[in-house]
Amino acid sequence: MITAESAVNTSKVTLKRSLGYWDLILYGIILIQPTAPMPSFGVIYAEAHGHVVTAILCAMVAMLFTSISYGRMARMYPQGGSAFMYVSRELHPSLGYLTGWCMAMDYILNPLICTIWSSKAAQNFLPEVPYIVWAIFFAALFTLLNLNGVETSARINTMMAVALGVVIVLVVISFTRYLLHLPHQPVSFYTVPFYDRSTFSSSALFRGTSIAVLTYIGFDGISTLTDEAKSPERSIPRAIVATCLITGVLASIEVYLGQLVWPRGVSFPDIDTAYVHIAGRAGGPMVFAIVNGALLLATIGSGMASQLGAARLLLAMGQDGAIPKRFFGAVHPKNRIPRNNVLMIGGICLVGALIFSYQLGTELLNYGALLAFMGVNVASAVLGWRQGRGSQWLPILISLLGFAVCFFIWMNLGSLARIVGTVWAVLGIVLWLTYGRKAKMRALAASIS
Repeated sequence: MITAESAVNTSKVTLKRSLGYWDLILYGIILIQPTAPMPSFGVIYAEAHGHVVTAILCAMVAMLFTSISYGRMARMYPQGGSAFMYVSRELHPSLGYLTGWCMAMDYILNPLICTIWSSKAAQNFLPEVPYIVWAIFFAALFTLLNLNGVETSARINTMMAVALGVVIVLVVISFTRYLLHLPHQPVSFYTVPFYDRSTFSSSALFRGTSIAVLTYIGFDGISTLTDEAKSPERSIPRAIVATCLITGVLASIEVYLGQLVWPRGVSFPDIDTAYVHIAGRAGGPMVFAIVNGALLLATIGSGMASQLGAARLLLAMGQDGAIPKRFFGAVHPKNRIPRNNVLMIGGICLVGALIFSYQLGTELLNYGALLAFMGVNVASAVLGWRQGRGSQWLPILISLLGFAVCFFIWMNLGSLARIVGTVWAVLGIVLWLTYGRKAKMRALAASIS
């Protein structure tokens, strides 16, 4: 039985600071997944007119600026935080809520695009089964497992990251071996992935970059570990920047070799799983099956975890009164999970998988992420101005550059993605005006009484 005294003593217990610099980097890489550019390779290839490597590197520049801003905010708020908290503290709680609402869209869209990609990957194994059957299967699988309280543990995530690391090594070896057996190629053959005069277009490159941002989504999760990090004011900022840099280098190597293996001008059997077909070309049916299977398992794990994460985020917002509490703030008494939210997100995944393309889902996810990144960059600039004004000119300049680059990439998202994303943002504002203000009035009345 928990007494009042034991509850007070428990509240004084703090998290153990045991994570070093490389522990934080490993966590960040696991969070992003080392195979991040593989699922979206085909879409980026099509939009960037073959300049996938350049798009990945351009996205890395934007994320490096933003990662520096995240590091500064994590140093200022070492108790742990997120874009929602940083924007709320430095700018305004209402802007923080809007940032959190856009992040909620990301959480919901992640299981949706996982449903789409898993269905396409499963079709590579059993093409006779229609896509709609696979979409129903995976949407139901994620939902049923989460309804029963099944979660992916940190140990499973680590094992999956190791397995994906093995897959990357296999891919690099297979691709390199394939390229070494090609007839002698001119120097231009090896530079085309970076720049191809016949197909280059700046507008196409920036469209591809707006999708390539997905490769880096998740690096900001390191900022939530400040309570468990050794010397967080130093290790957290460095780890965030290093994770972005390492991710960009790994991703560039993966897509560079993939572009060299696949002949220019030859279309992919399926654009959403293009990288799997490149692996099959380089290593044969065995490598095709291994890469397709590994990415499928990783996507299933990501879809399950992100669906439950989205349900919990909506639960927190519902219990805070920002959205209807009766529905979103309810917890099932038996399994102690936000059942309504899990079911709702499962329905969204199913409907979305049938009417959305993988590309549209990805762009919508990046819509919310880039808005959050812009918010953090502005918050970092305001922090610098508040702390030292002219003496902080370099951090302020870096933050403003991060905002400008993210805004530019955000403007290059597809028009449909920007329309749908804006509708979501407006819906959040309406819900805030309807429920959020009422919740604040109730809290104020309770504190007075």
